[in-house]
Amino acid sequence: MTISPTDLAKMIDHTLLKPEATQADLEKLCKEAVEFEFYSCCVNSSNIPYVKTLLENSNVLPIAVVGFPLGAASSAAKAHETREAVLNGAQEIDMVINLGALKSKDYKMVFDDILSVVLASNNRPVKVILETCQLTDEEKIIACALSKAAGAAFVKTSTGFSKSGATSADITLMRRIVGPKMGVKASGGIKSRLDAVNMIKAGANRIGTSSGIAIVKGNAADTSNY
Repeated sequence: MTISPTDLAKMIDHTLLKPEATQADLEKLCKEAVEFEFYSCCVNSSNIPYVKTLLENSNVLPIAVVGFPLGAASSAAKAHETREAVLNGAQEIDMVINLGALKSKDYKMVFDDILSVVLASNNRPVKVILETCQLTDEEKIIACALSKAAGAAFVKTSTGFSKSGATSADITLMRRIVGPKMGVKASGGIKSRLDAVNMIKAGANRIGTSSGIAIVKGNAADTSNY
């Protein structure tokens, strides 16, 4: 598969989620995103107001994570965080699924949790982070089906804060379950152009990474923001 650097850049959510990120770090992130024409900057929700200001007059979208990184907050808390993030300028929401409820087979709770964020997003696209490294294939299938039924726009592999990240096998499985129209985002441990292309081949149409520059340039991974 041949993907031009320009097309690849437009699939990348340039990501900075470390809790100690400073305003200088965020400025660097946004400057890079504008320069390389990445799709978005993905940050913690508290950083959305500042990032929105930095990205004004550009085509790069500010997007926020919600319930991050554990997914264990209440649905009401996730919905409130979503509404606040949207009010502050977030154009997409990446929420973490309730893993405990999923593993308890409390599928109504999982569905309602996702739906609460979808409804709070004011029609902004919602991505559901499954944390695939923590799930069996059966749980991944169920999580994808629930996400689709609740109106999410994407399913996403990982937070990048657990024991491992995206795999091509997981992307293939997720794409098979959600079908051709719903989004699939690969995130977690994607540090080279080869990694990114393999995920796209498997069915991803968005890449979350802090190594976007290395991916676009085809250089060794820059993991300074991971």
